[in-house]
Amino acid sequence: MRFHKREIFDLLKAWIAISIAFGIVLSERSFGINLLKFIGIALLTAGIGFIAHELSHRYFARKYKCYAEFRSNDIMLLIAIVLSFAGFVFAAPGAVWFSGYVNKEQRGIISMSGPLANIVVALIFLPLIFVIPTFALYGMMINSWLAFFNLIPFRGFDGYKVLQWNKAIYAILIVVSLGLTVLSFVGNSIFL
Repeated sequence: MRFHKREIFDLLKAWIAISIAFGIVLSERSFGINLLKFIGIALLTAGIGFIAHELSHRYFARKYKCYAEFRSNDIMLLIAIVLSFAGFVFAAPGAVWFSGYVNKEQRGIISMSGPLANIVVALIFLPLIFVIPTFALYGMMINSWLAFFNLIPFRGFDGYKVLQWNKAIYAILIVVSLGLTVLSFVGNSIFL
C-alpha cells in the first residue's frame, strides 16, 4: 500500500481540518483549553473514522487492480471549518479517486467499504462507553453518523452506488448505521 507524498499530505490536511471542524462543534464553539480538548477527541474519533473510511475505499479499489489515491478538496475543508462555527459539520473533505475498469459489484463493494469501516469503528467504541464514556460516545456518534450520511442514496454518494449494486446490503448498512446513531444519542443523554 504505497503512498505518494502528496497523498499523505492531503490525508493529513483533511484529517486535521475535519478534526478542527468537529472539535469546534463538540466544544459548542468555545475557545481555549476546552476547544483544544475537543479537537484532540475529534482527532481520535472523527479523524480515525475519516482515515478508515478513505483507506477502505483505496484498499478495495486497488484490490480490483485500479489506480487509487486520496485527494483533498481544500475549498470543502475550509467550508467545513467555517460551517462548524454555525454549530454543525458538513464535511466533504475529498475523495479516493480511482481509475480502471470495475464492474457493478466491484464498484458497490468499493463504495460500501467506506461506510462499513465507519460502522466497524463505531462498534469498536461501543464497549468503551463503560470505561471512557465521553470519548467513546463521541467516537460512536461521529462514526455511525458518518456511515449513515455517506449512505444517503444521492448520486455521487457511496449509498447511491451500494443501492444500485445490492438493495439488501444497502438496507442492512442503513439500518445498522441508523441504529448505532440512535443508540449513541441515547447513550449521550444517559452518560453525558
